[in-house]
Amino acid sequence: MTAANDRIDQLVRPELRALPAYHVPDPGNLIKLDAMENPYRWPESLLDDWFEVLRTLELNRYPDPQATALKQELRRRMAVPDSAAVMLGNGSDELIQMIIQTVAAPGRVIMAPEPTFVMYRQIATVCGLEFAGVPLRADFTLDAEALLAEIANRQPAVVFLAWPNNPTGNLFDRTAVEAIIEHAPGLVVIDEAYAPFTEHSFLPAVPDTENLLVLRTLSKIGFAGLRLGLLAGPEAWLAEFEKTRLPYNISTLNQACGVFALQHYDVFSEQTDSLRRDRAALSAQLQEMPGLTVFPSEANFILLRTPPGRADAIFAGLKERGILIKNLNGTVTALADCLRVTVGSPEENAAFLAALAECL
Repeated sequence: MTAANDRIDQLVRPELRALPAYHVPDPGNLIKLDAMENPYRWPESLLDDWFEVLRTLELNRYPDPQATALKQELRRRMAVPDSAAVMLGNGSDELIQMIIQTVAAPGRVIMAPEPTFVMYRQIATVCGLEFAGVPLRADFTLDAEALLAEIANRQPAVVFLAWPNNPTGNLFDRTAVEAIIEHAPGLVVIDEAYAPFTEHSFLPAVPDTENLLVLRTLSKIGFAGLRLGLLAGPEAWLAEFEKTRLPYNISTLNQACGVFALQHYDVFSEQTDSLRRDRAALSAQLQEMPGLTVFPSEANFILLRTPPGRADAIFAGLKERGILIKNLNGTVTALADCLRVTVGSPEENAAFLAALAECL
């Protein structure tokens, strides 16, 4: 192992050696409220028709390299403007990687407000670029003045804005976001992973904004296992990103399942509407619990702050009672004493609330 470690030290960049791998915990038999998934399985009424679709697939052949039918369904269901170009990724993570790889060059900077989705920093570091995080305000609202000053100073190649933001759940002020788009010297990527849980979107602005890209995903509305992400933006930019896309990145199975699911989108829209109502109910019940600060959310999760020094013990107590949520305490200073819970089914939410009451 010593010889191997010596070789690793010689060949792997120091900043990559220092970077922890993205960790996904094994939930075992716990109620899983840590990953912003839709808690509902596909309805039994769809399964037979879905299996019939799967029986027709020729898995001995490569998939459609452009995923044409899937793109058409996504355009229709997500109301992507006709003049916007579209490309697909194996989850939005792959699309983030394509964007960063395309602009990667010595001295380039990737920027985002923080705390936010950790993969912006992770992928920038892996690609050899500097990541510049600009702190949000104490209430997790966007400090537009500070971000604009850093944009002017650092001239980032790409600014990422998760909208709503993860892990805080809030929407940044739209006027401030528009100012960032206007003043950014490079690209601005609006990551709308949680768009189904809010009424707001920048997709309609894509045709009129030459440096604006919008990311979407199907993971939050019931298709997390498919790993499908969508990027909408100017044709000229997407033609460049296409050069970093590996061939056949969307499998035949994922294309067929995605088309089938989108053809039955109303079923999943009803589930999303239920989750939005349950989010409001869960937030109200959390606000009644002593010692908790509950932050407003436009996503399918809720961020809460525990009494000082209690987050780790509460997280552990919930696991002992069969509930897995996300412990954000210790990740960054701004998230001290914070936990994040996904909105689950009514039964899962009730189990979480009962267990949390015992832990407080």
